[in-house]
Amino acid sequence: MASIKVWCILVLNFLLAYSYAHMDFFTSIGHMTDLINTEKDLVTSLKDYIKAEESKLEQIKKWAEKLDQLTTTATKDPEGFLGHPVNAFKLMKRLNTEWSELENLVLKDMSDGFISNMTIQRQYFPNDEDQAGAAKALLRLQDTYNLDTDTLSRGNLPGVKHKSFLTAEDCFELGKIAYTEADYYHTELWMEQALKQLDNGEVSTVDKVSILDYLSYAVYQQGDLNKAMMLTKRLLELDPEHQRANGNLKYFEYIMSKEKEANKSTSETDSQTDEEIKTEKKKPSKDYLPERQKYEMLCRGEGIKMTPRRQKKLFCRYFDGNQNPKYILGPVKQEDEWDQPRIVRFLEIISDEEIEIVKELAKPRLRRATISNPITGVLETAHYRISKSAWLSGYESPVVSRINTRIQDLTGLDVSTAEELQVANYGVGGQYEPHFDFARKDEPDAFKELGTGNRIATWLFYMSDVSAGGATVFPEVGASVWPKKGTAVFWYNLFPSGEGDYSTRHAACPVLVGNKWVSNKWIHERGQEFRRPCTLSELE
Repeated sequence: MASIKVWCILVLNFLLAYSYAHMDFFTSIGHMTDLINTEKDLVTSLKDYIKAEESKLEQIKKWAEKLDQLTTTATKDPEGFLGHPVNAFKLMKRLNTEWSELENLVLKDMSDGFISNMTIQRQYFPNDEDQAGAAKALLRLQDTYNLDTDTLSRGNLPGVKHKSFLTAEDCFELGKIAYTEADYYHTELWMEQALKQLDNGEVSTVDKVSILDYLSYAVYQQGDLNKAMMLTKRLLELDPEHQRANGNLKYFEYIMSKEKEANKSTSETDSQTDEEIKTEKKKPSKDYLPERQKYEMLCRGEGIKMTPRRQKKLFCRYFDGNQNPKYILGPVKQEDEWDQPRIVRFLEIISDEEIEIVKELAKPRLRRATISNPITGVLETAHYRISKSAWLSGYESPVVSRINTRIQDLTGLDVSTAEELQVANYGVGGQYEPHFDFARKDEPDAFKELGTGNRIATWLFYMSDVSAGGATVFPEVGASVWPKKGTAVFWYNLFPSGEGDYSTRHAACPVLVGNKWVSNKWIHERGQEFRRPCTLSELE
């Protein structure tokens, strides 16, 4: 029975560990805060273990000091000492009993409590995938916000409350993760940063030989043969017997000689020095995102500036929901963010209390956000959407119901056919790259199961301020909308004719510093026939 019980416990621990290992911790700050509490609990347990060990050592120390005095006295006159019958008895007792007790004390394992707690908490630990995800997030932030490795390594980011820095070992790990993805560009950047910090005297567990090994190969893969040779020679100065480096050096020299011969045969007059001879730089693979450059510029706040003439047409106002009885005496603040497509922001539209309730309802249900596969229609995770989301129905909370009613009153659209309120929390470098909210003509079955038509409009609540990054940008038109807690933005995805407005292609920029919470309501076509009538023109 005992063996069966142990086996059951092991199976249960395995299943729990397996389930938590696939939580994608890095995709949500909300879930990562739980890890902080887990680590704090482990530190408390570790300190308890240290106290227990110190107490144990103190007992042993006292025993040693007592016996030291006793044996010093006894060895000066052994026969005289043992001539006292009590001393003779106590010697027999000590060697027969007390030394055995001391042996048991020394052998006593004080780590049981700590190891037990560690075993329990380990099921909640992130795995290799989470670590790699967090590393890729740093690389994504580096590219999007044009950050150099030294800035990131020193933790010099805007708006940070708790400054932190990367050690040479951290930089080395980032480089290794980039290397496993065949991302030699970032491998070179981070291996060079690790090497720089070691050259500046930082003490680390990682050595220069390991760094140079990765760095030289990454440089070679990018086509810089001269630099690869220089780095390899530096490695061999540190470790002349390094087998791979010796082989690589011979290979690099062979390629160099071949290139020299090829250059001589093609042009006798065109003499090139070793410094000029380089293999062609490998170009990065074609980006799947056509507007990458514009998207990242908008995220940095370097977007297209609206002309003064257009800016003059943007206003702020008190809005009564087109004379909705609820808002005639207490209108809400509204301001124009953009003209085409028209994007409006509602200010002070959701209270801090409502935000906290919505977040608390969502936290237990947060799961890695998915996208609908345009070919299969199946929901799946994607590398270009890094967040966790949960869905809240109006019937389960009066607060959610009240929020839904508010959206309906202010937009004039029927939300009974809308999707549930989606709450999202963005993790490390959390983002959602450029996409459309509505289904295009080549996705006829996108919302077929809902039976409510296409997504006519989007309402987006900002439920937190973000220290840096996290803007909602519209690359087609150059608009950037920045998060502001308690506000909401609204836009139509479809023209009144039902045709999609392709200028509404938008993205959630990576969160550079801070924690981003949003919730959105996708409103569908059904039920809007008399609230937003069709027009005869396709683009009106």
